[in-house]
Amino acid sequence: MRRVLVKGAGVAGLTVAHELAARGASVTVAEIRSQIGGKASWLAGGMLAPWCERESAEEAVVTLGKTSAEWWERTLPGLVTKAGTLVVAHARDALELARFAARTRNHQSVDAEAIAALEPDLAGRFRKGLFFAGEAHLDPRRVLEALAGKLRAMGVVFLFEAGEIAPSGFDQVIDCTGMARADDDLRGVRGEMVILHTREVSLARPVRLLHPRHPIYIVPRADHHFMVGATMIESDHDGPITARSLMELLNAAYALHPAFGEAELVETGVGVRPAYPDNLPRVGRGKDGAITVNGLYRHGFLLSPAMAEQVAGLLFNSTTELESENEADRQRRSA
Repeated sequence: MRRVLVKGAGVAGLTVAHELAARGASVTVAEIRSQIGGKASWLAGGMLAPWCERESAEEAVVTLGKTSAEWWERTLPGLVTKAGTLVVAHARDALELARFAARTRNHQSVDAEAIAALEPDLAGRFRKGLFFAGEAHLDPRRVLEALAGKLRAMGVVFLFEAGEIAPSGFDQVIDCTGMARADDDLRGVRGEMVILHTREVSLARPVRLLHPRHPIYIVPRADHHFMVGATMIESDHDGPITARSLMELLNAAYALHPAFGEAELVETGVGVRPAYPDNLPRVGRGKDGAITVNGLYRHGFLLSPAMAEQVAGLLFNSTTELESENEADRQRRSA
């Protein structure tokens, strides 16, 4: 039985741990924090939206992410909502909607009547939109806790507030620590979000509101809570949300529906997402011999299943060395 140490209990670490444990490995997960959550994975939107993401991402994101909803549903039945994604824009921003449509696929154009049928609380507010019926979403916090619970039931050992652990007790170390991993190619991309609560709005699915300067998404959570995100700032500063970002997010939410102006501001959060220059994730090998999974950028829940399956393939398909190029790189060049 292979003994594997997984460093990091974010979405990358937990999905890797699951794939390895499911194949019979003895897995230990080490996390410097005192519990699950608290970093970028905890603050994520949880959108499994490969076709929407193609608007600003490489084709590899679609290729690697299009089966993620099935992976999550298979792994944690009942925690994935398959209701699609609705993209809207005000009439003055019609060009943004046209641009979004041109850069993506697997969507259908919807008019005001269709928008009202999909989201009754948005009736009369938007004339045109795009509906991506094949997309899904999940609640990251609920999913991370459920996945950790499943892993414990599978025999995975968790070490919280873990210091340096000697790799000599393991056959392989998998480093999924994101920005904590020393890697000169990584950069931080700061994402800020807010959680609002109002019973005056109901949404069945993530809604993306396009705007030339401040596009946002709003993801429904339990009990009329809504995650509003997210900024993308080229910075690894993880301090509190800025006043400007807070105003932009709140103004955009108000532009989607005025009732958000009276919503309770439940939480603000800042996460620093690790990204490589091409914004694509990599499975690599560090100088210390550890296999690394990093660079998930804004696609943590979308792409971590594919990355975890790549790691499992390396360990259980008699592969002794990583290929010179990872799958994401090959997909990018072939697109």
